[in-house]
Amino acid sequence: MNILAIETSCDETAIALVRATGTARPQFAVLKNAVASQIEAHRPFGGVVPNIAKREHHKWLPIILRKIVGDDESAGWRSAFKKIDLIAVTQGPGLEPALWEGIEFAKALAKKYNKPLIGVNHLEGHLYSFLLMEKTEIQSSIRQPADKFSKLFPAVALIVSGGHTILLRMNDVLAWKKLGETRDDAAGEAFDKVARILGLPYPGGPEIQKISEKGNPAAIAFPRPMLDKKNYDFSFSGLKTAVLYYMRDHAPKANEANKLKADVAASFQQAVIDTLVGKTMRAVSEFKAKAVLLSGGVAANQPLRDALGAQARGNRMAFLVPEFKYNTDNASMIAVAGYMKYLRDGNKKRRITARGNWSV
Repeated sequence: MNILAIETSCDETAIALVRATGTARPQFAVLKNAVASQIEAHRPFGGVVPNIAKREHHKWLPIILRKIVGDDESAGWRSAFKKIDLIAVTQGPGLEPALWEGIEFAKALAKKYNKPLIGVNHLEGHLYSFLLMEKTEIQSSIRQPADKFSKLFPAVALIVSGGHTILLRMNDVLAWKKLGETRDDAAGEAFDKVARILGLPYPGGPEIQKISEKGNPAAIAFPRPMLDKKNYDFSFSGLKTAVLYYMRDHAPKANEANKLKADVAASFQQAVIDTLVGKTMRAVSEFKAKAVLLSGGVAANQPLRDALGAQARGNRMAFLVPEFKYNTDNASMIAVAGYMKYLRDGNKKRRITARGNWSV
């Protein structure tokens, strides 16, 4: 099955063409993948502005589609769409003005070329993004590659992004149970807010990681929120506030400002990592998981990847995290989630609307 996927949940406009094969052991080949980032449009505002995101999606969707199916909008597009079996589009969660732009674009294509259309949960896209890893990567992580899925489950999956921090127990590739989620700020949101406190540009996650390389992660004893609680929920609002108060109470001399910022950033980042890794590995122990899956935009944070990977491998478990380009928002993961939904539900027709607060 060839799947054309469209992603417009936030500030990336993305379209991909992905080939899916298999049912019990699905595999995916990314044929084409294109993303237009809106960072420069939103940076002056310190975050994503929904109506600007909608405007940018409207501008970029037809441009990116041409990169996927070619410039010829008459016979060329009709020929290209003959080879497409399914269109998948993100319908939530996300910014509703942005989501609607992608949904209406997808509906128009589906109607014009008479293709089935399926609405996809963006978080399921992140969850399934590990399936975009090279087959050899998955097999080498599992060590016994004869049946990759039986060697993975039960698994514990951590989805960590700008809007969500969720911990799941996956019983198999099509079934999971939510163990916990953030009660307030998600980890990525906390990164952005702390970056603003430190005077760093948007997006905050990469900037925090960059400046942390010059700081001491043990310099400041920031709290590890809810790490001592027996549940699997998260809360990062208090940690952000702790950074705010620390900066208020420790005004540095001019020649020490950069060092202070680096130490604060490194200590904050370490507090987030300790919390995420601690909760995840406790779930691994409780549910006797065979694998740890890490996904979402914050999964692009190298120290987090290193720390969670080291814990998983130290327990002789598989650790699966996609390459960086599939951690941040992209349409290839939406194609994967669309195919998995198709395996669950078949070609069942459902009304596709924007669902800004949709959970997994």
